[in-house]
Amino acid sequence: MRPTTLEEIVGQKHIVGEGKLLQRMIKSNRLSSIILYGPPGTGKTTIANVIAQVTSLPFHEINAVSSGKKEMEAVVQEAKLLGKSILFVDEVHRFNKSQQDFLLPYLESGLIILIGATTENPHFEINNAIKSRCTILELTYPQAEEIKDVLERALHDEAKGFGKLDLLIEEGVLDELALHCGGDIRSALNGLEIAVLSTDPNEDDQISITLDIIKECLQKKSLHYDKKGDHFYNIISAFQKSMRGSDVDAALHYLARLIEAGDLDVICRRLLVTAWEDVGLANSQVPQMVLSAIQSAERLGLPEARIPLAVAVTELCLSPKSNSAYKALDQAISDVRSINIGEVPDHLKDAHYKGAKDLGRGVDYKYPHNFGGWVKQQYLPDHLQEKTYYKPKESGQEKRLAQLYKRIHELKNS
Repeated sequence: MRPTTLEEIVGQKHIVGEGKLLQRMIKSNRLSSIILYGPPGTGKTTIANVIAQVTSLPFHEINAVSSGKKEMEAVVQEAKLLGKSILFVDEVHRFNKSQQDFLLPYLESGLIILIGATTENPHFEINNAIKSRCTILELTYPQAEEIKDVLERALHDEAKGFGKLDLLIEEGVLDELALHCGGDIRSALNGLEIAVLSTDPNEDDQISITLDIIKECLQKKSLHYDKKGDHFYNIISAFQKSMRGSDVDAALHYLARLIEAGDLDVICRRLLVTAWEDVGLANSQVPQMVLSAIQSAERLGLPEARIPLAVAVTELCLSPKSNSAYKALDQAISDVRSINIGEVPDHLKDAHYKGAKDLGRGVDYKYPHNFGGWVKQQYLPDHLQEKTYYKPKESGQEKRLAQLYKRIHELKNS
């Protein structure tokens, strides 16, 4: 059921639709090197094969892991004879330096048109020299309705599908496949194929496909991923941003993904960072509660660890938020790194040695406890004494701190 034309490709209209970049390239016969980037089963190889069919150029396919310089030399020699060739490289992010160095001059001259396919973010994984000579096209998972259309086509296509078979498809079967294939059309078609071919016909020579059969044939989508890969960072980013944005449902969804992938360490670290970075002074009890939940989760292990983790995530989402403390520190660090910070005022300098008083160290220092807990005096260096870093938020418990901070400022300026 692999598409043979751009129009048959499902879920990637932003790339292959009418008037979109790839279609314009092909129609104008101006195809240039491209990198197709996206999750498995979204059609990277399919698009490359369609390009091979609709262009008149010689087409060669290699794998960056298993193919070496010898295979590429053969492609280049043919291109020199014929004028130009397309080279499709699967797992292009695994190209080593030797392979890249060999290919670069032929990409620059236009002798070789590279079509690279990768599941990893090319901005992180692919050498700049290759990347700068390619147009990066990102593929996304198709919608369930689009996958269902492909399944319908497979059922009725007499040449490539099951159109010649007498099938009785229970209501909801195609929806089940489309919804639970993880966006992978190949996985959905595989599930349908296994169901049809493994089911014996009844006395009327009819193959009946029920929901129970299709659930058995659907492979559980693996949620394990490369912990250096793009998908990994996208999930943990979405997890933390959902907690920061107070979206409990979204945060629990991404927590579920991380739990299914067995990433307990990653979950715990993100929870603790969020407690201090995003809740902070607005609810000073939350970091301790989160730490307790983490310790419980580590002792319990999965699957029971999910219980304290769910409590911690919900609490983090619904707690008031404040990042004012660490933002204030970041501003102070920026000043320390970028401007003349000046000398510590003499009355604050260490005076615990003989001769310190003669140097003016510690002289006129006012001990706050002798003045009821606070006394007006200068603490910042001379040319920074008007500087303010902390900008309190009127959020949760920090509202009380904001009032104190405001009062101290009033006293300092009186």
